[in-house]
Amino acid sequence: MSTALDKIIAYKRDEVDALKRDHSAQDLLAAAKTQAPPRGFAARLSQIAATGDNALICEMKRKSPSAGEILPGADPSEIAAQYERGGAACLSVLTDGPSFGGSLADFARIRAAVSLPMLRKDFMIDPIQVLEARAHGADAVLVILSCTDDGLAAELTRTAIDLGMDALIETHDAEEIERALKLPSPLIGINNRDLKIMQTDLATSERLSKLIPDDRDYISESGISLPEDIVRLRKTGARRFLIGESLMKRGDREQHVKALRTAR
Repeated sequence: MSTALDKIIAYKRDEVDALKRDHSAQDLLAAAKTQAPPRGFAARLSQIAATGDNALICEMKRKSPSAGEILPGADPSEIAAQYERGGAACLSVLTDGPSFGGSLADFARIRAAVSLPMLRKDFMIDPIQVLEARAHGADAVLVILSCTDDGLAAELTRTAIDLGMDALIETHDAEEIERALKLPSPLIGINNRDLKIMQTDLATSERLSKLIPDDRDYISESGISLPEDIVRLRKTGARRFLIGESLMKRGDREQHVKALRTAR
């Protein structure tokens, strides 16, 4: 039986084929070289975490397979500005269209509106997507181990690093953490959402965080709504958090980011 992730990867292959028909890797690399240097995604997270505050990666997400439409008609520039004013360390922007309602057009609008480092959050299955991300000004990309083998994950990560970007390696279980530790990126995310069944449990971070050594930067992702959730996850050693759906639904977005950043 095909899972939600299987369906996403199936159409992502079609998207990559179309991208390759329309653009060569050389053209995208040339476009990438016209961009300003990457803004230092991992460095910004570490800078905030070192103060004792929570380094928040706040996300622009229009919809999701689990939640459906989250905020129809959302203005990505205004939401990003609210995140920045609230004290977000970095931003994450969903660029997947069919399942999450995102686009590189959203990414470009946000890039022009804020000064924070930005993660292109998508399902990367080919290095040409990393080139495309940098050509649009991305400072970091997501490498999801659930949809890559070791060879592809290494290629995606190396492509990002060669472009001066950071790579957030996303894991969901102990086996994936073991794989992540072999990659040349300090950023290891534990996604509390099971991408196959789209269910979320903060206990995932509590269980798996013990497997991440101190020389890596551990990020707890998904299922975080309230300061109490941050307090709970800080007990696992987390000082970096990726938060999306719950922030998108709030009317007091800026003030809530401030509360999450300082939660102890």
